[in-house]
Amino acid sequence: MAKSIMVQGTMSNAGKSLITAGLCRVFKQDGFKVAPFKSQNMALNSYITRSGLEMGRAQVMQAEACGIEPAIEMNPILLKPTGETGSQVIVNGEVLGDMPARDYFARKRSFIPDIMRAYGQLDSSYDIVVLEGAGSPAEINLKKDDIVNMGMAKMAGAPVLLVGDIDRGGVFASLYGTVALLEEDERRMIKGLIVNKFRGDISILEPGLEMITALTGIPVTGTLPYLTIDIDDEDSLAPRLSGAPGQKLLDIAVIRLPHISNFTDFSPLSRYDEAGLRYVWRAGDFAAPDLVILPGTKNTLSDLSWLRQSGLEAKVKQHAAHGGAVIGICGGYQMLGTKISDPRGVEQGGDLLGIGLLPVSTLFHPEKTRTRVTGTIENAGGLFSALNGLRVQGYEIHMGETLRGDSADHFCTLDNGGALKEDGAAQGNVWGSYLHGIFDSDAFTHALIDALLQSKGFETGCAPQIDYAAYRETQYDLLADAVRTYMNMDAIYEILNKGL
Repeated sequence: MAKSIMVQGTMSNAGKSLITAGLCRVFKQDGFKVAPFKSQNMALNSYITRSGLEMGRAQVMQAEACGIEPAIEMNPILLKPTGETGSQVIVNGEVLGDMPARDYFARKRSFIPDIMRAYGQLDSSYDIVVLEGAGSPAEINLKKDDIVNMGMAKMAGAPVLLVGDIDRGGVFASLYGTVALLEEDERRMIKGLIVNKFRGDISILEPGLEMITALTGIPVTGTLPYLTIDIDDEDSLAPRLSGAPGQKLLDIAVIRLPHISNFTDFSPLSRYDEAGLRYVWRAGDFAAPDLVILPGTKNTLSDLSWLRQSGLEAKVKQHAAHGGAVIGICGGYQMLGTKISDPRGVEQGGDLLGIGLLPVSTLFHPEKTRTRVTGTIENAGGLFSALNGLRVQGYEIHMGETLRGDSADHFCTLDNGGALKEDGAAQGNVWGSYLHGIFDSDAFTHALIDALLQSKGFETGCAPQIDYAAYRETQYDLLADAVRTYMNMDAIYEILNKGL
C-alpha cells in the first residue's frame, strides 16, 4: 500500500501541476517508486497511451518526472470542453459522450468506482502516490459530491498541501479564505501551506507567513520563487500563450484558436535559440512570420468560423500566396482543406468551406481515432523537401476522416503495429498532418528549423540539434532542485509518513 500526499490550490493555475511534478521528481531521486494521480482533469491537452487510451497531458508530464510510462490509471476522468457549458467526457481513456455541465454533475458520483479502481492500481504498485486537485476545494457551489479535491483526499486518505499564487495578488486572503470555507474535518486535512511564484525580498514576506500560520494553525511548508522551468503546461492559462519572444532569426506564429488543443505540440520549436515562437489571436498581430502553424482544436468548425471573422484566415492565405510556409496539425490540417462536412452533428452540423490551401476534404463521424504511431516523411515539397526520408513518431486524436483529391500527395506514411496508412497532405510550402507530437522527433524538428533558416539565407547547420528527451530530463531535475531549496522537504516527508 502506497503512502500518499495531495497538492490542492486556491485557484486554477496556482501551480498545482508544477509542484506535483516537482515532488514526484524529488521522491524519484530519493529512491522511491512514485506515480501521479488526478481523478478528474479538465483540459484540451491530451495524450494517447501505448494501449490507445486518452488521458490529460499534465499527468503525462508528471509521469515523465517520475521516470515511468504514462498510464490511464493516473487520470481516469478527462473532461474536454466543447463549448461554454459542456464537455466531452472521457472515462478510463474511452469517450463516454458529450454532456452539459449539469448532467455531468448529476452523474459524477457514479464515476467513483472507476476512480477508486484506477487509484487502487497505483496504490498497490507504487511506494508513493502524489495526487493533484483541480481548481479550488472551496468552490462552495461544487463541494457537494466532490470527487477531485477534498472528496478525493478523503477517499485516498491523503494529507493535503494547499498552494496559493502570490504573483496574482491576494495570496494571504486566498489561503485564509480557502481554509475558512472548508468544513472542520477538511481543514484538519490541510497539513501545509505553500506560497508560489514569489518575486522579491523574502524578509518582507516573512511577517505575512507568520501571521497566516497563526490565523489558520497550518504551517507554511514552502515559498517558491517564480520559476521558469520549461515543462509542458496543462491548459490555456499557460503564460507561454500570451508572452512574446525576443527578436530571433526565425519568427514562428501559431494561431491561437479559441478552442486550441495540444498546444504542447509546439514546445520543442521554442527550444531553439534561433526560433521565436509566438501565439497570435488578432489579425493586427500577424506581422510577417517565417512559418504559420494552425494547431489542433476541439471545435474545428467553430474555430474556422472565428478564423474567418477575425481576419486571420485572409492573413494566412496572403502569407501562403507569397510563398510563405504553412503547417496544419490535426484540426488545423482539416481547416487547410477545401471543405469540412459534419452531417451527423458531431460538432455543430452542416458544411463549411475550408481555407483551400490543400486539396483535401474532411467528413466528421462520431468515432474517435486514438492511436500511437511511427512514420516516415515522403512527399514534403518546397522548402520542406529536406524533411523527406526522416522518421517521426506521435499520436492521433481526432474525429473524422480527411480525403485527398487527385492532385494531392500524402505527407507521410504511418505505421501502427505493422498496419501502414498514408497521412496528411503536402503541396508546395504547405503541409498538414494528423500527427500530434511530431515535433518531439529531434531529427525532424532540427531539419525543419534548418530548412527555414536556409530559406532566409542562413548557412545550413546553423542551428545545433537538440536532444529533446535529455532536455526534458534536465528541466525536471532543475524543478526538483528548486523544490528542495524552497520547500521544507523534512516537513513534507513527515506529513507523508504520518498521513491522516
